[in-house]
Amino acid sequence: MNKELIINAAPQAVEIALLEDKKLVEMHNENANSSFGVGDLYLGKVKKLIPGLNAAFIDVGFEKDAFLHYSDLSPYIRSILKFTKLATNDTSPEGMNFENFQVEPEIVKTGKIAEVLSGKPNILVQILKEPIAAKGPRLSCEISLPGRYVVLTPFNDIIAVSRKIHSSEERKRLQKIIEAVKPKNFGVIVRTAAEGKPAAELHDDLLGLIATWKNMQQNLKGAVPPTKILSEEGKTNSILRDLLTEDFNKIVVNDKNIYNDTKTYLHRIAPEKLDILSFYNNGSPVFDAYGVTRQVKASFGKTVNLPSGAYLIIEHTEALHVIDVNSGYKSVGNNQEQNALETNLEAAAEIARQLRLRDIGGIIVVDFIDMKLPENKKKLAEQMDLFMRKDRAKHAVLAISKFGLMQITRQRMKPETNINTMELCPSCGGTGKVSSTLVLEDEIEKNLSYLIMQKHKGLTIEVHPILYAYLTKGFPSKRMKWRIKFKERIKIQPNTNYHLTEFHFFDKSNEEIKLQL
Repeated sequence: MNKELIINAAPQAVEIALLEDKKLVEMHNENANSSFGVGDLYLGKVKKLIPGLNAAFIDVGFEKDAFLHYSDLSPYIRSILKFTKLATNDTSPEGMNFENFQVEPEIVKTGKIAEVLSGKPNILVQILKEPIAAKGPRLSCEISLPGRYVVLTPFNDIIAVSRKIHSSEERKRLQKIIEAVKPKNFGVIVRTAAEGKPAAELHDDLLGLIATWKNMQQNLKGAVPPTKILSEEGKTNSILRDLLTEDFNKIVVNDKNIYNDTKTYLHRIAPEKLDILSFYNNGSPVFDAYGVTRQVKASFGKTVNLPSGAYLIIEHTEALHVIDVNSGYKSVGNNQEQNALETNLEAAAEIARQLRLRDIGGIIVVDFIDMKLPENKKKLAEQMDLFMRKDRAKHAVLAISKFGLMQITRQRMKPETNINTMELCPSCGGTGKVSSTLVLEDEIEKNLSYLIMQKHKGLTIEVHPILYAYLTKGFPSKRMKWRIKFKERIKIQPNTNYHLTEFHFFDKSNEEIKLQL
């Protein structure tokens, strides 16, 4: 699979498009004024304890206090509170030696937050989810620093290896390497990208993360909440860190500063990949040149068309997302069951792509085309699970229920990406319905009657050309009937700038009359 990263820098934001085999699969938007990012570390202040929710609200500088649940406290929360106090009050030039830090006992999973955070102390927290709508950020005290090959987890001595590394020999090799180089009071999670990498590269990655932790300790000195202590790398670098593999064959940037930053980062983590980076300055928009704009227009919206003629309907409710699979004009053929399976498999691949592309989270319910054979339902569920494996967000796919519905849950890390490719119809306001001609005619007549009662003379009505034809054609026309009824000469004029149901009244001096019924 060929992967391409196209980066479009604009004054207000940086847009990042990830393409797999030329197909758009992820869109990221990094606002220039965004102050909160997943992974950022903050020194926060406990503002309010909510025993009923077993949670607390923490002030980290957002307009709405951030939310911290007991389940996100980390078993080592007492150690974190102790460390936060020591680090903020530390005055030594070289800083405290974290390897000499005495770790406190773990808390129980079924405890109460009021017992742990009594006294409303200052606390070191990490952004788990960005602010969504009117909600503040979601926080975690299970602090982790991700690197290219390993993830550093302070306050424990655990070594874990990614489950995606299946070879038992490779897992043992990686375990031994980390055991030999890991400092005290740090846990390490070995990432999938570490498979087959030499010990020197793993050690360098670990040393870089330890240096980051020491830098964070320095930033904590004398800090007063709410304060950002450590910022996660930009979206571009974090995507490269998590996704950069042998499959990556192109990174295109249209901004010189981002190009230089990306080049520096690539030189540090994967110097052999420097040749895939290029600077774009060909005049036309970079997203147009690489087909991103075209795919955005085709991929967002309520209806998503599939190559076979089938289509998806994607709708959002307050509680969940609903996706309906329709066969469209695709020929049913003689074998309806086989046709349903083929359409469902095609739809499953597109649904997995849409979940990544729009970053849809929460509960997703998919109504596939009904199939009778259990083996076909099983095959569809297996393929859906396979398509979703490319997704970095935590997710779960359930088997098809007896009602023919599939349920998917997907981790929501940030607001859903929703690009409007349609505008509201000025005539119907998005309802798909307009007033009938008779109702519209009655409304005009009612307004006309009111204006004549107000002694307006020489009235002109401007309407859409289609409505003009309806009111003036025939014998007797509606205009003639109004003239007889109101004993006034009434002029009607067409205006191509009006939408179908729009009309306005003008007096004899050609000034518009504002109706106040």
